[in-house]
Formats: sequence, C-alpha cells, structure tokens
Amino acid sequence: MNTASVEEASNVPTGLERRAKLHNTIASLIKLRQEVIVSYCQLSGVSSFAKRDVETHKPSVNQLRSFCQVMVDYTAMGHFEVYQRIIEGKERRSAVKEVAADVYPAIAETTDYLVDFNDKYDDLESDSDDLSVLGGDLSRLGEIIAIRGELEDQILAALKK
Repeated sequence: MNTASVEEASNVPTGLERRAKLHNTIASLIKLRQEVIVSYCQLSGVSSFAKRDVETHKPSVNQLRSFCQVMVDYTAMGHFEVYQRIIEGKERRSAVKEVAADVYPAIAETTDYLVDFNDKYDDLESDSDDLSVLGGDLSRLGEIIAIRGELEDQILAALKK
C-alpha cells in the first residue's frame, strides 16, 4: 500500500467513530428540540402549566424572530444531519429503514409546516405588523412540534440500536 492509500484509509471513520458521531448528533438534535420547546413556551407566554390560563402575553417581533431562528436550526439539523442519509437511501439497517418508511413522510409534513411558519413570520419588521393570527398559528405550531418530536423519537430510537 502506498503512502497516499494509507492516509486515505486512516481518514475513513471506523464503525465506532461513526456510531459516536451519530450519538453526538442525536444528543445535539434533542438539545435543539428542547431549545425550540423552551423558546416556544416563552413566545407563547406560558411560564408554567399552572399559570397558562391567567397569563397574558404579547410576543415581540424580536422574540418571534429568535424563535424562528432556533426552529430553523432544529429543522435543518434534523434534515441534514439525521434524515439525509435515510432520504438518499444510504441507511443499511433494516430496523431504521422500516421505522423511517412509517414515520418520515409525516416528519416531512411537519418540516413543511415549520418552514411555512418561518416564512410567514420571520420577516416581520415591527410589533405593529399584523400579529392577529399569531395565536392560532402558535397553537397549531405547538401541536406540530409535539407530533414531530414523537415521530422523531421513533427514528432516533432505531438509530441508537
């Protein structure tokens, strides 16, 4: 084996290295999802479950923009770091492929909704812009985030095996 071949072979990650990278990616995705949920609660004005019916809150455009950025980061990480391999048909583990076949189409639908929400609200310029439908959109968004998390957990569990 010549020197170049040895160098190329040493750059190919081992199975153990790939698995460690995957576990780090999964942990990062879960951490980002938690950040989305916390940011969503702040945006929605829910500081605790007990106070949800008595609190009044009007989100600022900056709060909304910050939330959108975290949500887009989370969505992109899931897509490019976790699901891309599945989408491209590069995943070899049958358990992962089976779960992905069941749940990925619904995850893709949630991605579309998250992107649409971002497109609708990320470019607001001031608090005076029309936020009259934000409450309803946030309610539906909360449902979408919860559904996505449940579906995503199924794929992540299969990937961890």
